[in-house]
Amino acid sequence: MSPFSAKLRSRQFWHAMLAELLGTLVLVSTVLGASVPGPGEAPVGPLYPAVAVGVAIVALAHCFGEISGAQVNPAVTLAFLATRKLEVLRAVVYIIAQCLGASLGAGVLYLALPHKTTAEHFVNKVPIELNAAQALGIEVLCTFQLVFTVFSVEEQRRRENPEPGNLAIGFAHSAGVLIGARFSGASMNPARSLGPAIIVGFWENHWVYWMGPVLGAILAGVSHEFFFARSASRQKLVACLTCKDIEIVETTSMTGSSLSTVTQNAMRAKHASKQENN
Repeated sequence: MSPFSAKLRSRQFWHAMLAELLGTLVLVSTVLGASVPGPGEAPVGPLYPAVAVGVAIVALAHCFGEISGAQVNPAVTLAFLATRKLEVLRAVVYIIAQCLGASLGAGVLYLALPHKTTAEHFVNKVPIELNAAQALGIEVLCTFQLVFTVFSVEEQRRRENPEPGNLAIGFAHSAGVLIGARFSGASMNPARSLGPAIIVGFWENHWVYWMGPVLGAILAGVSHEFFFARSASRQKLVACLTCKDIEIVETTSMTGSSLSTVTQNAMRAKHASKQENN
């Protein structure tokens, strides 16, 4: 059986896909619900969505973190893919599940609205006083600080650091909304923008909410992994670019051992594992 077929037959693989779908559904419906004003009320400020997204992310990380990583964001998934922390098949399935979950979340909330005209608050829009390039820059900035936090937490978890990382990621989401809500809507998540756009049918400057978060996320992931992480090194960057085994280079950087020694040890371990399986 090929590795591709084995993954498709794996129950854990499909559990992770469903976790991303359900997690994104909950996240998007929570954020949109916090953004819609009540009857006769003025539009809400950034505080309600900021608190809502932060709390939702902390809860989802506890619920689905051990199943799929609770990425619930195509930009985060692409950052993990770019740094080779996620294989292509899983990344593609995650992104499809996230976009579908976001669309379902926006649709469910739309059906529950007593006044359908308030659905215009679902959509991320570039304000009249700004242009698309300025909104793009804000999305890059907000997503950069968010994804950099995610990668920092992941590194600390690998070192078995007891720091409450889920809370840090939740705070980073809230900070992003507080920074950019007035300038771009602070999407930081292409799926969060795609779902409402499908339901409402508003596509003006929609590219901003894909390009900005994806660019910011990849810049954050690459800068953390290859410049700021404890295991960062030139060899690790070269290994990523040339599709070599990053784990061996990381082990070398962390232990200070020579690359040849670590490679030999890794090969011995793999050979021993094969013999045990046989």
